[in-house]
Amino acid sequence: MTPSFTSQVGAVVKRDLRRQRRRGDVLWITIPFGAVALLLMPLAVGTDAGLLQRIGPGMFWLTVMLFGVLVTVGRASVETQAQRDAASLLGLDPAAGYAGRSASAAALLLIYEVIVGAIAVVLYDIEVIGIPWLAVTLVLVAAGLGLLAALGASLVNSDSGGSALVPLLVAPLSVPLLLGATQAYEGLRLGSSILEWMLLMAAVVLSVAVVGVITARPLQES
Repeated sequence: MTPSFTSQVGAVVKRDLRRQRRRGDVLWITIPFGAVALLLMPLAVGTDAGLLQRIGPGMFWLTVMLFGVLVTVGRASVETQAQRDAASLLGLDPAAGYAGRSASAAALLLIYEVIVGAIAVVLYDIEVIGIPWLAVTLVLVAAGLGLLAALGASLVNSDSGGSALVPLLVAPLSVPLLLGATQAYEGLRLGSSILEWMLLMAAVVLSVAVVGVITARPLQES
């Protein structure tokens, strides 16, 4: 009996998270690098408390985008072409594989956002406002980057060193997410509507998800 789509997605997520637990690069490399970046940025812009508080949210989201790329590189290099071929022979739906890889990357990025975000709040004395909207923003950005990571990994050949190209694919496409996240926080701070920015991020997530699912099988067969 062929496993259902959701069970295949769940199996891929569990597999990827187990691999990450063994590797530990997000916990021991990516998150510390992000924290160090937040610590070093005041050296470049000065120690004015008001200035740091104003630029803090932008600096946080910038580190999410930049160091989130490290997660995407790791996701691209974890699975070789031979492993993908083996999964195909076992009957794994390429769309389920894409969804599972996206979900596991998003989960790792969400952990990164929460931990580094807490550090940013302390370092830059960022005002935490509109917590429900901020939570939705964190999830949308993590989901968007996770989907872009999985799509970028599908487009390159990790066996031939193609994983180095993943940041070049992911970083430019993540700009709408960065813009939406920073402007959403600014809107919350000023008390203005943030609906258009939330819709922008949701549109990016939905678009990449659709493209990834549609192209999953052709990319696997190529």
